Amino acid sequence: MKKVLIAVCIAATFPLSGCGGTEVVQPTVSLSVGQQLIDLKKARDSGALSQSEYDKHKADLIRSVK
Repeated sequence: MKKVLIAVCIAATFPLSGCGGTEVVQPTVSLSVGQQLIDLKKARDSGALSQSEYDKHKADLIRSVK
């Protein structure tokens, strides 16, 4: 799911790339833990993640906030 978000953010910056500057600005994406859990569940429910992948990512996410 993060790959999709990153791709959307990168695609959103392409129209700005022709502004003449050479500075590369990386977009900041900040999702709450709750939103990330919701996104994980949606990915699992849609079949994009297996149950074991979902469990691993969920545990990693929860561990990261402790």
